Amino acid sequence: MEKLRSNEVFKPGAFPEYTYISRVSSELNFTYEFRLKQALNTSGYLTSIIGPSKTGKTVLCEKVIGIDNIVSLTGSDFKNSNNFWEVIAKKVGLSLEGEYIKTQSLTEQTTVDNVKTKNVSTREKYISNKDTIIEYFKNESLVLVLDDFHYAPEELQFDIAYQLKDAIRKEFKAIVISLPHRADDAIRKNADLSGRLNLINIEPWKEEELKEIAITGFGKLGVKVLDDFALKIAVESLTSPQLMQSICLNLSLILSIDESGASNIELNEVKLHESYRFTTINLPYKEVVNKLKEGPSTRGQKRKTYELIDGKCLDVYSILLKAIAINPPMISISLDEVKNRVDKLIKDNGDKLDRNKLKSSLQKLQDIIITSESIYQVFEWKDNQIYILDPLFLFYLRWGVS
Repeated sequence: MEKLRSNEVFKPGAFPEYTYISRVSSELNFTYEFRLKQALNTSGYLTSIIGPSKTGKTVLCEKVIGIDNIVSLTGSDFKNSNNFWEVIAKKVGLSLEGEYIKTQSLTEQTTVDNVKTKNVSTREKYISNKDTIIEYFKNESLVLVLDDFHYAPEELQFDIAYQLKDAIRKEFKAIVISLPHRADDAIRKNADLSGRLNLINIEPWKEEELKEIAITGFGKLGVKVLDDFALKIAVESLTSPQLMQSICLNLSLILSIDESGASNIELNEVKLHESYRFTTINLPYKEVVNKLKEGPSTRGQKRKTYELIDGKCLDVYSILLKAIAINPPMISISLDEVKNRVDKLIKDNGDKLDRNKLKSSLQKLQDIIITSESIYQVFEWKDNQIYILDPLFLFYLRWGVS
């Protein structure tokens, strides 16, 4: 058997054939694959999948449905209420607009005793309805996977839900994917869809589950990984199998596993930290971090700074980002935890930041996030809690060179 290469084993951006890990849902003690198969085999039902970002929701769909049978769109693909089926048709290369030839027989009396009949053909345009698309999906065994549903304009979400409600009754298969902590009222709290929903809640990956990616993957490359070493990578992967795949791939490249062979490989923490830093190189968060550090406009006034235990003097927004980044890495941080972290960063005899100041500053950061492009939607401040929506952003905060 030909030796596998590291980029065949670890695939952060594609379906991981050799390192796919099946997980069991604690809700019903069934695998997520089984639950999705059951959902897709229930006619007339819409499937709603909710789970944290970068936790394998799309990969789950690819595993169960097959990549060739998925038509993938995102909420941001829809701009108005009239283009839902138009966007889907365009995605599959199906023209909604066409022409047909209409033939009409006309009689013409040329003389008193001679009547002549002739056929006249005219071209008329038509626009086919959604039933054309629904039939196409059924005939081709296709499934619509609508990812990042929360990115659709709020006023369109209920219209899209209405379109899907009517379509699933005609056995159109569709999956709507969204993040937790985002309003999903248009789907899960929609009375019109009550009793017609398959609800799948994807739980965050546990460190024990993430470890299996490293142990299985390096095993395929002939490298034995100790349990504790794999656990360190799992902790830094912040519940994200995609991030775990990236770190393992970059560690493999740094160690030259493909060229050196498994027998010459020494796994150590220095190389591991190097792989963390290397993994951040292509993450697009430098401008995001800079914008959040700047905070709202001060209109020419100098912002107050606070002296930290490392001697640096930073303002409240830079301190908040630093507090989010420090150990232990967490994807959900309460206001009390934020206060504890900030207090540990600031010098004992220096000015402290009180809860109200932290709370108002976090709200200002939230205002910046929601009025910025989608790349800035990295965390959400809601109900006195920070929810990290993108674990890759937190990883960049921890290991990126700012």
